[in-house]
Amino acid sequence: MSLTLLDIGGTFIKCADGRQIPISSDGSREVIAEALRSAVSPRQKPEISQIGVAIPGPFDYKNGIFLMKHKFASVYGERFQDLICHSERSEESPDIRFMHDVNAVLKGAIRQLGLGHGITALVTMGTGLGYSYAIDGEIQESETGSPAKSIWNLPYQGGILEDTVSARGIRIAYARKTGDGTQSALSIARRAYAGDIEAMEVYHQVGTVLGEALREQFMDMRVETLLLGGQIAKSLSLMIRPLKNALPGVLILQVPENSVFLGLQSLFE
Repeated sequence: MSLTLLDIGGTFIKCADGRQIPISSDGSREVIAEALRSAVSPRQKPEISQIGVAIPGPFDYKNGIFLMKHKFASVYGERFQDLICHSERSEESPDIRFMHDVNAVLKGAIRQLGLGHGITALVTMGTGLGYSYAIDGEIQESETGSPAKSIWNLPYQGGILEDTVSARGIRIAYARKTGDGTQSALSIARRAYAGDIEAMEVYHQVGTVLGEALREQFMDMRVETLLLGGQIAKSLSLMIRPLKNALPGVLILQVPENSVFLGLQSLFE
């Protein structure tokens, strides 16, 4: 059987074969459905295909139903299968299985790095702040299939942790220091590597805040390994020192490439 693996984000669907399909999470039903169909690929016959999907929550991972209201709102309550299959071929349904995107990344990274023992935590940093953990290689999930714990909404300085530890947090912090609100998290990282002191301070502060937010929980849980994923984690070297200071004894590693797809493959084993 053919196997298609998809990592669905708010602006792109990343495919295991290297394709990136643009998708507008605030688009109409047909716009979203067309992007999903393009990612699945019309060249494959749905009746003999398997599809693994990594997608953020809230989502019904058992039945494949969109439950997000902050994005993909136009397909709220609809089944993924109905969106990709034409009604006249609905009886030829592909085998579709779903996993929370952060859980999929952690599952794949554990396999790639051989972290099958002890407690391993994952933090993903990008437009949002994701978190998941595993005990002896087993991902800890809620009843709905989402990660068992979350950290994005932890209180921090009158707001929440995600306000600081995220792409927007980096942009805002840099703008406060320099008056330049036009830079992206990526461009600020590049400036830091080029010697921009303010940019370096911003990333150092992100590492400090994240480490302090995790410290007590990690001590209580006896977390042995912290994995960092997402676009911001590609600049881990700018944050590693304060993280190590806040989390002594914890091994800190960057997530390997394509972990999400290796995690999705486990759904079909």
